[in-house]
Amino acid sequence: MKLILLYVMAVLYVAAGIYHFINPRFYQKIMPTYLPWHIPLVYISGVCEIIFALLLIPESTRVIAAWLIIILLIAVFPANIQMAVSFWQKQRPTLWIALVRLPLQLVLIWWAWIYTKK
Repeated sequence: MKLILLYVMAVLYVAAGIYHFINPRFYQKIMPTYLPWHIPLVYISGVCEIIFALLLIPESTRVIAAWLIIILLIAVFPANIQMAVSFWQKQRPTLWIALVRLPLQLVLIWWAWIYTKK
């Protein structure tokens, strides 16, 4: 089961990374305003998601990939906060999605943490 969940995680991160290139404006809109170079950062984070996901597959790089995913999830957490704040301010009916994403980050971090041990 653990191996199946690993592959599911890898597929999800590859898909999410690809989506950064398909719809970069979605990610650009949730970037904190204090960060410069929004579009390059969107593309860089997409590339990181894809690379880290692929590094999960070989056993020899799995532990470092899991740690890199955890670091990435922590690094992008301000974007999730920005998304929730923006949705709140604009009274968007999809605010609930932005709010669910906040604790979901903890679940994703825990999921990656499972693979930080050999």
